[in-house]
Amino acid sequence: MHILLFDDPAIRPHLLPFTFTRPVAALRCGILTIAEKWQHRLGAPTVGYLTQPYLQAKFPAGDVSGPALIINGAVCPDDLLTKQVQALQPGQGLYCGELLVAAHVADATLVAELVQDGLTGTVEVAEPVTVIDRPWQLFLRNGVEIRRDFALLTAGRQSQPVGDPHTIVYGAENIFIEEGVKIRAAILNAEDGPIYLGKNAQVHEGAIIKGPLALCEGSHINAGAKMRGDNTVGPHSKVGGEVGNSIILGYSNKGHDGYMGNSVIGEWCNLGADTNTSNLKNNYAPVKIWSHAIGRFVDTGQTFCGLMMGDHSKCGINTMFNTGTVVGVGANIFGAGYPRNFIPSFSWGGPAGLETFKLPRVAEVAERVMSRRGLVYDAVEQGIMQRVYDDTAKDRVWEKA
Repeated sequence: MHILLFDDPAIRPHLLPFTFTRPVAALRCGILTIAEKWQHRLGAPTVGYLTQPYLQAKFPAGDVSGPALIINGAVCPDDLLTKQVQALQPGQGLYCGELLVAAHVADATLVAELVQDGLTGTVEVAEPVTVIDRPWQLFLRNGVEIRRDFALLTAGRQSQPVGDPHTIVYGAENIFIEEGVKIRAAILNAEDGPIYLGKNAQVHEGAIIKGPLALCEGSHINAGAKMRGDNTVGPHSKVGGEVGNSIILGYSNKGHDGYMGNSVIGEWCNLGADTNTSNLKNNYAPVKIWSHAIGRFVDTGQTFCGLMMGDHSKCGINTMFNTGTVVGVGANIFGAGYPRNFIPSFSWGGPAGLETFKLPRVAEVAERVMSRRGLVYDAVEQGIMQRVYDDTAKDRVWEKA
């Protein structure tokens, strides 16, 4: 049976800027993306995405003929929820209050019609579900999701040994090392949460790692880094300095000294040396951040909230991000002082002012950056960026002036 993860239209806009360039289910929380969590738990060879038309070429739905399980891409699974989804009968929908969690449809080509008025029965979830419906939920749930994913990925498997005689290990039973990992003279403390080191990852000299932590395939924790817990470093990324309760979705670098806390960084981003993110206001007041969905700052209800940076954005050395800063897609930030708390997509500049980072110039940078990882900035990627560029023009208020 096909597994299709759909973007809930009531949730996706609230997860911008990250969902400008990916479906909701392609967001990473814990070790895996939400889609990967469902794929592992349901034993599916592949999953498809029901997402925005301009994203569909990169994130295909696959073969949608015949029956399918459609699942809300914002919902993170656990054992109980997975069993309830698997038990759905044709025509049944699984709900958490008003939220459609999943449905068993007879013909996936008619998903919209079936969900709206074609379900013959409804089932309520046995327990409240985990829904990622705001960007800060990603880092708030990250520690719990690392633990869940760790148990899922390592059950019945044998970890590779640490090997390095100069590495100090605490809580060795909570550490799992995939093939090809290299560790040199580091400290791994998994007493308070698991540490997962993905295939061909590297932990360099003097790094201090406290679990929960996920270091995904091909990524590096640089020499002297201090990873304070509840951190995820997505695939093919590099991280250094001091990091706490943050997620790098993948293919991005924060390679140097500087603090980053309670933050989410998209793909193909680079934070310059000594970049710092504030995650706590001086008066300890709840943090407000920009909402693309409603076009104003909203109260997160959180005392700690740092930087939300969309894909393909960069910042120069010594950049200082204020508490609760949101950076869109394809921005390039530099200059002395604090930039504004909302930096629109395709901005060029900083505290001294912003202008538009024109799409051809963005493309030149993206081509260079992606080629360093052996990937191509192809027509599909260009089409996505063109659409985001057009859709975010209203945020670049200086263009109207």
